[in-house]
Formats: sequence, C-alpha cells, structure tokens
Amino acid sequence: MIVRVSRLGIVVLVVGVGVAATLLAGCRRKQPQAPPLATPSVSLNHERAPLGSPLDVTYRFVVANDAKFDGDYRVMMHVVDADGQMMWDDDHNPPVPTSQWKPGQTIEYERTIFVRIYPYVGDASIQVGLYSPANQKRLPLAGQDTGQRAYTVARLQLQPQTENIFTLFKDGWHPGETAEHNAGVEWQWTKRDATLTFKNPKKDAVFYFDVDSPDSVAHDPQQVQVSLNDQPVAELALKPKEHVLKKIPLTAAQLGNGEMAELRISVDKTFVPALVAGSNSKDPRELGVRVFHAFVDAR
Repeated sequence: MIVRVSRLGIVVLVVGVGVAATLLAGCRRKQPQAPPLATPSVSLNHERAPLGSPLDVTYRFVVANDAKFDGDYRVMMHVVDADGQMMWDDDHNPPVPTSQWKPGQTIEYERTIFVRIYPYVGDASIQVGLYSPANQKRLPLAGQDTGQRAYTVARLQLQPQTENIFTLFKDGWHPGETAEHNAGVEWQWTKRDATLTFKNPKKDAVFYFDVDSPDSVAHDPQQVQVSLNDQPVAELALKPKEHVLKKIPLTAAQLGNGEMAELRISVDKTFVPALVAGSNSKDPRELGVRVFHAFVDAR
C-alpha cells in the first residue's frame, strides 16, 4: 500500500505539473507581449553634474517600422537615485506629437534642464517612457525596462553643489521667491541693473540666462543687455509672457586675467506692480525681469 501511494503521488504530481504548464503556455499564447513602438535613448553634454548645474539633454526616439500611435503621448523622464527612487522629472510633450510619428522615423531634439538641489550625491539614472496624459497608460518601448515600462537610457554622477563656480548675486537683486505649489521653482527679480560676481575660470564658459517677463507687465518688450566686465556680450528683447533660456558664450579673452569677473544685467523698462492698472497688487518694488537661473558653466 505504501509503495502504491508513493507511485500514485508521483504520477499525480507529474500530471499536475504538466497540466499547469499547458495552461500557462495557453495563457501566454492568448496574451503575447506587445511589440515596442520605438527605441528611446538620451545623451548628455556632461556625465558629471553638480547640484544646481545645467544639463543639455538630447532625446532620441527611433520609431519601429510597424509602429502605430493611437494618440498624443507625453515623454516621461525621471532622474532616479541608486535605489531607484525618483528625485525629479522632466516630463514634457515632444516637439513633434506622437500621433505624427511615422514608421522608421527618428525623432531627435534637445532640452536643457537644471539639476535639482536635492539631498543626494552619487550615481543616478535617467528613465524614459511614453504615457497618455488622459489615463497614464504607458507604451511598450525597446530597451532596459525597470518595471511599468520605464526604460533606463543614461547614467550620470551627481556631485556636490560646491563643485560649481563660486557665484555671488551682488547688487540690484530682490530676495529669492518660490512658486506657491512647486518648491522646485525659484526665482529672483532684478532691479533696473543687477550684478553677478563669480570666480574667473580663465577658460571659455557659457552663461545660462533663464529669464521671463510675466503677464503683469503691460508695456512693450523690455530690452535686456548682458555685459561682462563692462563689455556688452548679449542683448535680447523680452516680450510680456515670454520665457527665454539664452546660452551666452563667454571667451577666456573676455573674462580676462582677474581672479573674479562680473556680469551686469540691465533692463530699459522697470515697473511697480502696485502702480500697474488693474493688477490689484500692493507690491511697491521696482521690478526689472524675473530670473530663474543665472549660471556660469565652464566644464
């Protein structure tokens, strides 16, 4: 009896495993893995990035030969730490809507982001995906899927903020402000003239000037001049409601040989919010332009 039960148990076990395998295979046949619609990739102008510094990010999507998009999807871009925890994002709409992507086409474009000043330094990864803004549905892509169709496309090293060029917001600046519903968005208003002093890198550099003129400004475009050591290096006409990121090259010759260099931002028109008709503001300050980032990069 004992021998028969043992043999019967083995037979039943084998049959059970076989049935389970058959059912599982059937399920897999009924639910094939969705083919990838595109292959994403990202390239960075710097592999090492101190907190607060700018990064030029080139996004690239190679559309599959049989791809069909049923609508317009947003690009998901998450920067995650070594444990896979998201630190910040750069979610955005691609310049060419996905509904217009053609099979075999390559979509490539560049965006500049600023590394969030986050309590973390070390290895980080960039994950990319495509999702529907209506229902958050994510599309299948080709690449290293970390789960939930988020694909690792690049890695970078986050460094301490002290690795940046020492910079001092000197004269002509109002105190910093933060967006009410987004602590990651900060700015400072200039007065008519504002100066920025920084340690001279004594080599070619780029001045990232991220600025806007909010809709409360009811006059003609403001003429903004940027000077380096009292020599003009750039001018721009800033329209009301316009947000501009201007990359201004600074040559080693323009920077000179001094230990410190100085940038001056001059605005031809200022305004006092409390005096703007219909503004309902009690702000008595004289305001020039609103600056989100003013960063000298010599990497």
